Amino acid sequence: MTDLSPIHVIGGGLAGSEAAWQIASAGVPVVLHEMRGVPGIKTDAHHTDGLAELVCSNSFRSDDWEHNAVGLLHAEMRALGSIIMSCGDAHQVPAGGALAVDRDGFSHAVTAKLEAHPLVTIQREEIAGLPPEEWDSVIVATGPLTSPALAEAILKLTGEESLSFFDAIAPIVHAESIDFDIAWRQSRYDKEGPGGDAAAYVNCPMNKQQYDAFVDALIDGPKAEFKEWENVPYFDGCLPIEVMAERGRETLRHGPMKPVGLTNPRDPLVKAHAIVQLRQDNALGTLFNIVGFQTKLKHGAQAETFRMIPGLHNAQFARLGGLHRNTYLNSPQLLDRQLRMKSMPRLRFAGQVTGVEGYVESAATGLLAGRLAAAERLGKPLEAPEAHTAIGALVEHITGGHLAGSKFQPMNINYGLLPPLEAPKVDEAGVKIPMKERGRAKKRLMSIRALRALEAWRDAA
Repeated sequence: MTDLSPIHVIGGGLAGSEAAWQIASAGVPVVLHEMRGVPGIKTDAHHTDGLAELVCSNSFRSDDWEHNAVGLLHAEMRALGSIIMSCGDAHQVPAGGALAVDRDGFSHAVTAKLEAHPLVTIQREEIAGLPPEEWDSVIVATGPLTSPALAEAILKLTGEESLSFFDAIAPIVHAESIDFDIAWRQSRYDKEGPGGDAAAYVNCPMNKQQYDAFVDALIDGPKAEFKEWENVPYFDGCLPIEVMAERGRETLRHGPMKPVGLTNPRDPLVKAHAIVQLRQDNALGTLFNIVGFQTKLKHGAQAETFRMIPGLHNAQFARLGGLHRNTYLNSPQLLDRQLRMKSMPRLRFAGQVTGVEGYVESAATGLLAGRLAAAERLGKPLEAPEAHTAIGALVEHITGGHLAGSKFQPMNINYGLLPPLEAPKVDEAGVKIPMKERGRAKKRLMSIRALRALEAWRDAA
């Protein structure tokens, strides 16, 4: 007789919520343990006790499955019944070619669906230390803010040094305080997003003099210091804006402030030296976050510095930026392709603690961990998808796909993690593809290959 004792999931973020949903959807009972909501317990970054709270950006990034790896990951997760993607789709806000969500509506929806599922039990409690031995199947999805007691227990178990970095949070501005006599709405290259909006971003132009003064203010401004973490490296995908400025005066113009693909309707013949973009942050359109402006500037300096941006001189901030600590495992040494700890197979890990970076990537590992744990509980062992899929490529990276001999670092999904294909020279109709378009054509073929492999894996399970 199949043992249907519950699987335990520790952590109610995106990965834990997704894992719990997949387990319950497979017909297996699950207990989801979340410490937020317990009196006196909080984290450095969360503001609510809702499940799947978004603590940084409200964007799931590109939704283009044909030419963007994270868009491909979206498509794979939708094909596997992801609660994160279904709730994200239901609560999307305009964001050009990206999928961005109303953060409160999204969290409420995930929480409501899990609370309503008859096989899901949500327990508000901290798991202080290793899970009890009688819990024979556990998914640890505690993310970058793992409680100190549990983190210490894991370190004692593994004998490995903790790897950690800063994640920086971008500020949010009240839309009514943006000066639209200076700023304008336009998505880069007028690209439409999932909701069909080609003018989803607010753009604030800078000339060279304004840009230089802004860079000086970023470099010279007082920074928050956390001496305990002072020697911790940053993850390049989430660098604070002032750290980018310190790397070179032109860095920002080739990063979050690049002026390409945008035309100022008030002065269409003059190209801006740099452009700051803001993206809608809630369904009402009353809040906008400053894209790519994660920061460790002290709060007083933030308000003063960001009001130097043309169009934001009267900005009112709903939230200023900040930092939170991120801890992850040396997963290639510690985890197998089932996401189990080699030294204690009853423990699986999912989310950022495994060394994936990003909301979608974290949720994807939770999705897979949930499916693998449920299959094991049902006596139908399941292998992870092959590396031709985006999900399989993430697993391959965190369980040994990084460069041999190099230090393991967090990774967003990208086509470089998937087995390569040769760029096609002709399209499906036999027409020659221009050289500059062959890279996009190759990405599309890799995405088609991935979805076919993913669907075959799903249907064979």
